[in-house]
This record gives sequence, structure tokens and C-alpha cells, in this order.
Amino acid sequence: MQITVSGKQVDLSDALRTRVQQQLDAIAGKYFDHALEAQVTFSRARSFFTCDINMHAGRGLLLRAEGEAADAHGAFDDAAEHIAKRLRRYRRRVNEHARDSAQRARPEAARQYVLRQEDETAGTEAADGRSVTYATVIAEAPAEIALLSVGDAVMHMDLADQQVLMFRNSASGELNVVYRRSDGHIGWIDPSRSG
Repeated sequence: MQITVSGKQVDLSDALRTRVQQQLDAIAGKYFDHALEAQVTFSRARSFFTCDINMHAGRGLLLRAEGEAADAHGAFDDAAEHIAKRLRRYRRRVNEHARDSAQRARPEAARQYVLRQEDETAGTEAADGRSVTYATVIAEAPAEIALLSVGDAVMHMDLADQQVLMFRNSASGELNVVYRRSDGHIGWIDPSRSG
């Protein structure tokens, strides 16, 4: 991990720099294998020292902690304790999420297609004389059919800013569809409730 130690109007000893390097490496190594970088800044305010730690511990994980004490070593210890506590909590949440997701059913795999509407003159005539149009596949992508409640499906549809979402209803186990209607309301298709 790359660690930058600096001081604002404070002279830092080599012993303090070495201690900061060793302790942050130990903290990051204990909770996070691949911490990227940290900036540690010491400053002095009237009668006490402050230590500000900004750590980029992983992709999308930025942590910040501050510490205050009568000396620079104590201020660093205070800030390092806050960083360690936050990393420990984050690691526990990641582990709990991994255990929960291992127990959850995996989404079903599906394919999603985008069809282009053809010009009516390009179609052929059906037996009754009306024009039949055919669509051409212009895009294809993998999709997942998740096991969700109706409320969760609506939330997923809104978060993804989609007009339609197919899902397996967690209450009935059937394939369902939620969609945004032209009047702004949400529609729900549930084949298990027909009849």
C-alpha cells in the first residue's frame, strides 16, 4: 500500500513516519488484502495535535478518520483506531452479504432481444389479404430473471429505469411482469391469478 505522510506546519520524525507506515499496513492487511493508498496528514491546533487519515481501501471504498491528542503519536493512534473499526464493520457486512447471497437462489438466465419494426410494404400478404410485417433482431443481451416480491420488482424496475421487468414471484414461484403504463401507473401481470 502506498502511504503518504505529511505535516501542516509540523515537523515529522522518521520514527513517526515508520510507525504510521507499519501500523496502517498491519490494519489494512488484517481486514483488506488489497488496500491501495492512504494519505496521513498531521497538524497542530493550539494545544493538541490532529491526525487526518484518508484511505482508499478498495474499488469504491474510501475511508476517512480523524484523531486528536496531546502528541502526534496519540493523534495517529486515535485516527487509526477509527479506521480499523470502520474496516472491521465493512468486512463483517461483506461476509454477511456473501453468506446471505450463497443461501439465496440464483437468478434464472435468459436472453433479451431488441427488434426493429419493419416497413409495412416489406411484409408479405397473409391468406386473408392483410399485410404481415416481420421484425429483425438488432440487439441481443443476456438477462436475469430474479426471484423477487412484487414491490422489489417495481423498485428494481425504477432503479434500472426500465419500462418492463420480468421476474419470478417469490410468493407464487410463477413468472410475472411489471411494466410502466402510459398513464404513469405500474401494471402487473400475474398468470397464477387468472381464472
